[in-house]
Amino acid sequence: MSGIHRIDLGTPSLLEFRGPDAVRFLNGQLTQDVRRVAGGKISLPSCVTDAKGRLQFRVTVTEAAAGALWIAGLAGRAEDLEARLTRYLIADDVEVGDLSGKYALHHFTGPMPEPPSGVVARESDRFGVAGTDWWVPVGVAVGFAAEVELLEGDALESLRIGNGVPAWGRELLEGMLPPEARLEETDISYHKGCYIGQEVISRIKSAGKVNRRLTRFVFDAAVPVLAGPLENAAGEVTSVSPLASAGVRPALGYVKRGASDLFFKAADGTIYPVVTAEPPAPPRNRA
Repeated sequence: MSGIHRIDLGTPSLLEFRGPDAVRFLNGQLTQDVRRVAGGKISLPSCVTDAKGRLQFRVTVTEAAAGALWIAGLAGRAEDLEARLTRYLIADDVEVGDLSGKYALHHFTGPMPEPPSGVVARESDRFGVAGTDWWVPVGVAVGFAAEVELLEGDALESLRIGNGVPAWGRELLEGMLPPEARLEETDISYHKGCYIGQEVISRIKSAGKVNRRLTRFVFDAAVPVLAGPLENAAGEVTSVSPLASAGVRPALGYVKRGASDLFFKAADGTIYPVVTAEPPAPPRNRA
């Protein structure tokens, strides 16, 4: 894939936090260092975890106009997300608003197009490559250049899997430990101080191990691989690229600690080896 592509991400849940204590309060609720989005240049992913360090939500943090902080999550989950984030909002000077349904999200891969007036544009690597988020007010017509191709369906899923980007409901599930999905590389700050679940996640980092880790698999393109367990309980395949390239087909899944010599059993009982199994490519480092 080359050039600029547009990805239509619909209307996610979107909460707005304002007030003099908003940054400090959210830093106590999210795994990401909220201060990093100051200045309105970038959006960053973050986890919301419980007291045991287990994943409850994965969100995006954005600074919008006038220092307002936007927390975006899965569509239809705004009420649950707000309830979790404001559970500990007691004496902080913070105002919370629900903007869900008021903004549509478009993501561009490649060089950033010039955003029109009224669009909130922020750099974002949400698909594993340099890109840009456009938050477009619902009801505002925005023209997209003819050379900006819409990326969807199999092509979009192949991009995600090929770049090792975990998806909610596939690689990411409520109750899992974020380091299992290697989210410490993108979503977690180990230097900003305390947040809900911080002690457990820091302990995992100190121990240097979890029972399983997100892995990028490569299968021969002729192998009829489907999502499912690997042989000998070594792990599982969670997503398979619908498209093959150069004779191979990438997939994502989990490998248990200490497992080796990975094999997959097809529906007809034939056992095939995994060509390669490696960590997803490291993300780009945003300043």
